[in-house]
Amino acid sequence: MLWHPLLPGRLPDSAGAAEAAAAAITRWGLSHLAAVVAFAVIALAFVAVRGFLRERGDGWVSAVGLGSVVIGSTLYATLPGMEFSAVAAHETGADLVATQDALVSWFVPVLLVGSLLFTMGTVLFAVAVAVTRTATFGLVATAVVGGALVVFGLARLVPVGAVQFYVQPAAALLALLPLAVAIGAGRRATSTR
Repeated sequence: MLWHPLLPGRLPDSAGAAEAAAAAITRWGLSHLAAVVAFAVIALAFVAVRGFLRERGDGWVSAVGLGSVVIGSTLYATLPGMEFSAVAAHETGADLVATQDALVSWFVPVLLVGSLLFTMGTVLFAVAVAVTRTATFGLVATAVVGGALVVFGLARLVPVGAVQFYVQPAAALLALLPLAVAIGAGRRATSTR
């Protein structure tokens, strides 16, 4: 998301997207491919977090959260595919703004449903982190990770470019990096026994 050309203001913005795509069509295409890979990696990260929380006693909360995160991420990953239409339009000389406008009736509902499901999932993961708090996380770290998970989900619902491209990745890092460190520390401790 950080490499995606910034679309300032409210989204969707057909004219802004067309302008950004036309200004750097290769970057536009590659950043959308990178986004799809990133969304898949995020889904895999939540699979690992689910296993970590299950080992610490979480039952159904993160299991339901995982389903919501994976389905929400899958829907969210279709959006960069839709944005590839700008590459095709550019290559064929079609009107990029009209192409983007034609996608809005598909883009917005997919964005909304995917974001709502993802947010529901991240909230459930935040609850699971809070409930399974162990010596791995103190109270402050639990609050930071849980809060970042909620912000990560909510950021997908905010149709503003800066939130989508900067707040969302920052919240993802703030939530998932401490969990990755805890998962890695747990694996090392298990292997040394």
